[in-house]
Amino acid sequence: MSLKAQITEDMKTAMRAKDSERLGTIRLLQAAMKQKEVDERIELDDAAIVAIVDKLIKQRKDSIAAFESAGRQDLADKEKAEMAVLTTYLPERMSAEEVAAAVKAIVAGLGASGPGDMGKVMGAAKTQLAGKADMGQVSAAVKAALAG
Repeated sequence: MSLKAQITEDMKTAMRAKDSERLGTIRLLQAAMKQKEVDERIELDDAAIVAIVDKLIKQRKDSIAAFESAGRQDLADKEKAEMAVLTTYLPERMSAEEVAAAVKAIVAGLGASGPGDMGKVMGAAKTQLAGKADMGQVSAAVKAALAG
């Protein structure tokens, strides 16, 4: 079953269960997917859907930080709940050790050295690790690999 079909089934299940929080989050995700399809006139594949989910999760993380710094724990909790629902649509993430090993292989493959090659390495890492690893974690691993 494709990720798109899975999301649609989950929406139907949430409707039947009258789970309004989960349903709202899934509808938000479907709206973002539909927007991308309409804007670019394409049919989304699983990789594109994972990229959209990643973007929505990053937005939730930013919102949580802003709400917590403003003392609005109620809104931060709502964002955390949405993030938990969105996380279920991501593939299994790589561990920190796996990310570091993959980054070292990319650095060696490109013959990169020093902080000046950060952009080149991040470009290659983004294509290879997109959806599999948190890009913040990848960026930190690239910095460490190029500094060492």
